Amino acid sequence: MAKKVKTIIKLNLPAGEATPAPPVGPALGQHGLPIMDFVRAYNEKTADKKGQVIPAVITVYEDRTFSFITKLPPVAELIKKELKLEKGAKKPGQESVGTITHEQVTKIATAKMEDLNANDNLEAAEKIVAGTARSMGIKIE
Repeated sequence: MAKKVKTIIKLNLPAGEATPAPPVGPALGQHGLPIMDFVRAYNEKTADKKGQVIPAVITVYEDRTFSFITKLPPVAELIKKELKLEKGAKKPGQESVGTITHEQVTKIATAKMEDLNANDNLEAAEKIVAGTARSMGIKIE
């Protein structure tokens, strides 16, 4: 018999470095989950990706057990990594922090395709990535 799902929690966490501190502790604690079990499992699964932000989607069951899957880093993180930026512009639209080429946009869109809401349409995925870049104050060549 399948377990009943109680809720789904989405968290963006540093790969291999999650701790029981917020946001993890409070998010899992309120559902009575074993926080350290999740932290240990997440850190083991993402140890090879240290330095990146890896979202986790945690499915909580009514018997207080859980399962989780990891996703790819958010598009903004991929853009920052590609352009070696610390962060986006303070005033996007007024200031620019860099330029991204169409090839780089395509590369990120291709890598992130499975998580994007683009129905495997590369052009749509590229538009999502380009829009994120623009909102960070990055010009597209």
